[in-house]
Amino acid sequence: MPVPPSPLHIAVVGGGIGGLAAALATARTGHRVTLVERAERFGEIGAGLQLAPNASLALDELGVLTAVRSTAVTPPRLVMMDALTGDEVTSLDLRGSAYTDRFAHPYLVTHRTDLHAALLAACQEHPGVTLRTGHTVTEAEQDGTGVRLRFAEGHPRLTADAVVAADGLHSRLRQALVGDGEPVCSRYVAFRGALPTARMTGRMSRLAASEAVMVWAGPRMHLVQYPVRRGELYNQVAVFESDHYAPDSDDWGTEAELEERFAGACDAVRDALPLVSRDRRRPLYDRAPIDTWVHGRVVLLGDAAHPMLQYLAQGACQALEDAVALGEALGHRTDPADAFTAYADRRRERAARVQTNARRFGEICHLEGMGATLRNMLLASRGPEAFDDISWVWTPAPAPLPAPVPAP
Repeated sequence: MPVPPSPLHIAVVGGGIGGLAAALATARTGHRVTLVERAERFGEIGAGLQLAPNASLALDELGVLTAVRSTAVTPPRLVMMDALTGDEVTSLDLRGSAYTDRFAHPYLVTHRTDLHAALLAACQEHPGVTLRTGHTVTEAEQDGTGVRLRFAEGHPRLTADAVVAADGLHSRLRQALVGDGEPVCSRYVAFRGALPTARMTGRMSRLAASEAVMVWAGPRMHLVQYPVRRGELYNQVAVFESDHYAPDSDDWGTEAELEERFAGACDAVRDALPLVSRDRRRPLYDRAPIDTWVHGRVVLLGDAAHPMLQYLAQGACQALEDAVALGEALGHRTDPADAFTAYADRRRERAARVQTNARRFGEICHLEGMGATLRNMLLASRGPEAFDDISWVWTPAPAPLPAPVPAP
C-alpha cells in the first residue's frame, strides 16, 4: 500500500477481531491508529471459528496468515449429516484440485482466541498502533476537523481525524448514530465450547481424527463439530430454537430445552451432546441490512455494521474483509470521509447479501419433515466438487482501481 502524503490519526473503537484487523490494516497504509477497548485486558471469548478462503485471503493481505496457520487446522471436508438418521447428506472436498484450482487460499478452522491473539500481536508489534484498554466510549462529537471521544472512566478526551466503530453487536456508537434499536433475536440459542481431544474416545475420537467439519442438521436444531488448535481441541456448537423465548426474560434456551430438542437425534449426536460445554449459552441475533454505514467522520465495521447469524460461518470473515477494504480506501484517499464512503460503497451490498443468505441457510438447515426430506434429496445430488453455490460467499469482490493520491 502507498504511504499517504498526510497521515491521519484514526481511532478504532473495539478490540475484537474486527477492531484489531481494522487497526492493523489502517496502520499498514501509513496512518496512525489508536485503538480503545472497554475491557481491562484484551481477550476473546468463544470457541471455534471457520475461516473460508475469503478470510484466509484477508489474513494474508494483513500479514498474519502464517501466524494463524501455525495453530489452525486445514479440514479435508465440509460435511452435512442428517441429525436424525445419521446419514451423510452431502460434502465438499476442501483439499482437492477442484478446490485449489478455484480458491487460492485455504479453508481453515481455528480457535477464536488464537485468531485474536495473532491479530493482537501484529498490532502490538506495529509502531503505528497504540492500544488502550479500560476505555468505554460514551460520546463521539465531530465537526469538520475531527472527532472527540469521551470515556466513562474519566480518561482525557481522545481527538482523532476519524473514528472506526468496531464495537460489536450491541454497538453504542451505532445506536448514537443510527438509532435503530436493539438487534433482532432469532429465538435460537447456542451452547458452545472446545474440549481436549485427549478426553475423547470411540466414535468421537474417530470424528476428531478425521479433521472434517461436521454439520448435523435437524429439525429446529443442529450440531457443528471440528478440531482446532493443531487438533488438540475439539470444538462443538449445539444450536436450537427455543419454544419459551420472551424478549423481557433470560429464562429460555435452557439446558433442559437443549436435551429436549436433541432427544430424537441419532446416536452420534446423542453421544456428543454430554460433551458440549454448558457454560457458554449464547442467544443468536442479527439485524436487517442498512444503507448508511458512514456518518461524517465515523464509520461502522464488522458486527456494528452488519451482524449476521452464523449459518454461513461468515461473521468474522466479513469483518476481516471490511478491514482490508477499509485499509485500501484509506491508503488511496486523503480525506477520511471520502475514504469511508469508498469503503462502504465497496462492502455494503456484499455484506447485506451474506447477512440475508445466512438467515436463509439457517432455515434450510433447520427444516422439518418433508422439507428436510426434499432438502436431503436435492443436496445428495451434488458432488464433493460442487462449489458453484458457495463460491460467491468465499470469493470477495475485487478491489476497484484506486484513484490517484493528490500531490501534497
